[in-house]
Amino acid sequence: MKHKATLIVIMAITLLASCNRNKTDETAKQIDTIPEIVMHIQKCSRLYTAEYKFHKIITHLDKKTIKASLFKTDMSFDIPMSQRKIAIPMDATVKAYIDFSNFSEKNITKFGNKIEVTLPDPRIIMTSSRIDHEGIKKDVSLVRSNFSDEELLSYEKQGRDQIIKSIPQTDILERAKMNAANNIIPMIKLMGYDEKDITISFRKGLNNNINNLIDKTTIEHEK
Repeated sequence: MKHKATLIVIMAITLLASCNRNKTDETAKQIDTIPEIVMHIQKCSRLYTAEYKFHKIITHLDKKTIKASLFKTDMSFDIPMSQRKIAIPMDATVKAYIDFSNFSEKNITKFGNKIEVTLPDPRIIMTSSRIDHEGIKKDVSLVRSNFSDEELLSYEKQGRDQIIKSIPQTDILERAKMNAANNIIPMIKLMGYDEKDITISFRKGLNNNINNLIDKTTIEHEK
């Protein structure tokens, strides 16, 4: 009976030690996963998460005018048969991406088995724009010169500017956030976390300043 009691005590001590060791190993594993998560996410570098295709018709109309002054009153008159008009089809691609170059452990918060990853702000950029030269429609009076290449480039820039101004009316930001989460969650699951314990978030107030997320000056041409 004494031997049996001793055996039970030894088994209990062994089981307790095993549980404590497993608990320690599990804790260590969870702690070590944070640098590993950071490393894997940083490897994404620039993650493109949403894309929009725009098609726009740019129109322009002008006439030759004569300016005159009569009794100190300025006047202008359209010259008959001097009208020019043009319609230019334009295609553009706008993409949203997340730059992970400055992503660090500061972006990760743990609450027990739960983990929250705060992602950097998405950025939005026009990656390409193209005029469909074959689809251009124009009507030029015989007394007027044709539209120059310089004028066409100017109209293309106007079209790009109009497309950029319309970006906040799309759902590209929401799509970018959702697709970013769909890309990051599987990475974190590979580290041993349950999907229900993973939260992907962005800074508060992000949706209030989408214009600040748009690169309005650069076209990053697609390769």
